[in-house]
Amino acid sequence: MSAITKASAWMTGAPLPNRRDESFRWTDIGRVLKALPPPSPPAYAPGWPGPFEGLADREARFVNGIETGPELLVLGDERVAARFISDAVSTAHFSRLKVQVQPGAYAVLLESYEGRGEGYFANVVLEIEVCAGAHLERIVVLDEPDTAVSVSTAEVHLHERAQFSQFVAASGAKLQRHETHLIHPGHGASARLDGVYVVGGARHADITTVLTHTGVGGETSELVKGVAADTARAVFQGKIVVAHGADKTDARMRHDALLLSDRAEVDAKPELEIYADDVACAHGNTVGALDEEALFYAAQRGVPPAEARALLTKAFLAEVADRIEDAGPREAARVWVERRLEALTS
Repeated sequence: MSAITKASAWMTGAPLPNRRDESFRWTDIGRVLKALPPPSPPAYAPGWPGPFEGLADREARFVNGIETGPELLVLGDERVAARFISDAVSTAHFSRLKVQVQPGAYAVLLESYEGRGEGYFANVVLEIEVCAGAHLERIVVLDEPDTAVSVSTAEVHLHERAQFSQFVAASGAKLQRHETHLIHPGHGASARLDGVYVVGGARHADITTVLTHTGVGGETSELVKGVAADTARAVFQGKIVVAHGADKTDARMRHDALLLSDRAEVDAKPELEIYADDVACAHGNTVGALDEEALFYAAQRGVPPAEARALLTKAFLAEVADRIEDAGPREAARVWVERRLEALTS
């Protein structure tokens, strides 16, 4: 059973995952939600601006799980916003969206998870197909209240010569998980999956990726960075699978985290599972505090300690957002991350 099938089944009575499920051992939904809450009521599309306001050529909204746009988005050379909006209290809702990028097209998907209210459970499933020779840049912002439980599960299928780029920015919630499964055919296709998390208070953010190479000559790269403060918890799980016959695969993954508090926690699990020969695969992982030597030199130059910490943390995260190709969304994502960071370090 695929990940998106399992996620869909939760809304029809299937058990919610708990720590006995290896991939959810650090994001135990079953502990937080003993039972599925009642369905969310219909809600009007709110008037508040999304994080990509003014950047999209068109927009699809899902408010409390009810779509106000098409269930299938067919993308050409354009920017399209997909807004998953929750305006609920102690209820649950489910959204499903299919996205197809036409052959040879260059498309940008601006995906946002926006929440007001409290105690809701939002569950989103996406199926994304990037056709031959097409290029999709997927930029995701997760911005929800600290009492919410939010899960997004995407399955991305690439065709030959397709290109896929992803950037995820997460600020956490009571439990927040963003999961991507990429099926990579090789044969000239390439993918980049990046992410940033900025979590404070008692928030929890989980970025999970599974990249499966099935054909010859595929390329992927992944860079995830984050900061955790107070008693927050962040999770990064990245898995690269190179199947039999997927020779000449080049796949690289890196995760780096900063702990801004002795009580914050980061759990990281990078994995390589290789069944082919003649591959170039690597992964790296670091979790630590700010560089004391850099803080010392900043103090020598008269920079106050709080300002020095903020500047070093901002520089640490900036590398990831700078990899976004489209200039307008890149600036919007950078501003969003900087605002969350300022709130965390002020």
